[in-house]
Amino acid sequence: MKCILPSLCLLAGLSACRTTQLPVPAYLQKNARSQQQWQLIWEDNFNGSTLDTTKWTRIPPNGADWGKHMTSDDRCYVLKDGYLYLRGINNPDTTKDPRPFLTGGIYSKGKFAFQYGKVEIRAKLECAQGAWPAIWMLAENNKYGAYPRNGEIDIMEHLNYDSIIYQTTHSYYTLDLKQTQNPPHGGTAALLNNEFNVFGINWSPDKIVFLINGRETFTYPRVEGVDPSQWPYDQPFYLLIDQQLGGTWVGKVNPDDLPVQMIVDWVKVYQ
Repeated sequence: MKCILPSLCLLAGLSACRTTQLPVPAYLQKNARSQQQWQLIWEDNFNGSTLDTTKWTRIPPNGADWGKHMTSDDRCYVLKDGYLYLRGINNPDTTKDPRPFLTGGIYSKGKFAFQYGKVEIRAKLECAQGAWPAIWMLAENNKYGAYPRNGEIDIMEHLNYDSIIYQTTHSYYTLDLKQTQNPPHGGTAALLNNEFNVFGINWSPDKIVFLINGRETFTYPRVEGVDPSQWPYDQPFYLLIDQQLGGTWVGKVNPDDLPVQMIVDWVKVYQ
C-alpha cells in the first residue's frame, strides 16, 4: 500500500511513506524502523516482454569510465522468460557509432528513489576480460552539491573473471579528503560464479550493511567527530544496474570474450 501526501506519513502500520515534496516521489523511512517487520514497497520481476518504463530508463552514454559504452540499442536489452538480460557486445556497425563496444544498463532516476530500508537484486554475472557489471545507487537530488558530495553506494561490482565482488561507498570524504580507512569504506565478498546470487544492502540512519545471499559482508557506519561529508547517506537514492565494459580499473576489453551479460531475475525494495 502507498500513501501519496505532501508530507511524511504512516503507511498502514509501516514507518515509511511516499512523499511528493521532492521533485521525484520517494519512499522515506522514519526512525525506529528496526522494531518492525520488513514490508515490500517496490519491485520488478521483469515478467513482461518490454522494460517497464514507469520504473526504469535505459542509461544514456556519458563521459565517465563506466558509462562511455552505454546505449539504448535493443541488442543490449532482452526480456525473456522473466529475466532481463543486460548485454555488453562488440559494436556491429562502427560507421554509425564509432565506439567499439555497446553496453546496456537501466536506472530508476526520476522514477523511484528511497531513503533507508533494504534492497535486494537477484542476478547472474557472466565473465569476460573487461567486463564490469555493477549494481549501485546515487542520490536523487543534489542536497550537498556536485558529485561526489552526495555519495555513492556500490552494492556490487565485479571485474573480469574474479570470484569476488567489491562493495563500496564513495563520497567527498573518501575521494577528496582521502579518508578511506576512518572508517574503511569498502570490502569484498565471495560469490557463486556463473550462478544466481542475491546482492543487497540494509541501509539505516547510522550504517549501511552490505549483503550477499542474505549474509552480512561489510558495514559502513556513520562516524561522529569527523568531517560531516562522511555521511551524505541521509537522502533518497535511486538504483542503477548496468553491464559495463572497460575502464581504468577493470582494464582493456577482449573482444573475443563478448558478448557478456548480467542476467537480472528481480529487484525488491523493503522498508
